[in-house]
Amino acid sequence: MKLEISLQVDKGLTPNLENNWLRAVVRKVIKALGLSVPVEVSLVITDAKKVRQLNKEYRSKDESTDVLAFAMMDSKDEEKSFVTPPDGVLHLGEVVISYPQAVRQARELGHSVEQEMACLIVHGILHLLGYDHELPDEAEKMRAKEREVMTKIGSRGKEK
Repeated sequence: MKLEISLQVDKGLTPNLENNWLRAVVRKVIKALGLSVPVEVSLVITDAKKVRQLNKEYRSKDESTDVLAFAMMDSKDEEKSFVTPPDGVLHLGEVVISYPQAVRQARELGHSVEQEMACLIVHGILHLLGYDHELPDEAEKMRAKEREVMTKIGSRGKEK
């Protein structure tokens, strides 16, 4: 399976994470989800200010959050099979993570920043694939899928 990962870490941020590690987590998540067609996904690591701005602009929520996902596909039906575009690549979209928020949440939850970042990458990619958590039954499905993927890739994004 071919996977194209675009990675951007905003200037001024000094995440204690290697770019290769971030790409590896994305790769493992895509593999754990069983996507077998060529896939393209973007991952942006930025600050709380930028995430708040995007959240306000695209979701009308004037607050920061940990992760945003901007899907290229417009499908809420997760049972629908994916149609491969003419170029043969499934363009999933972009996952935007607030690194400072991830650091805070890791501290609050008592685990590593790597584990928190892996969780946020999983969460964001699931959003790109149509998962949501607005309604209780949707949230339950999404949490179950997050646990399944995190188990497959390991708690810190390292494969078991």
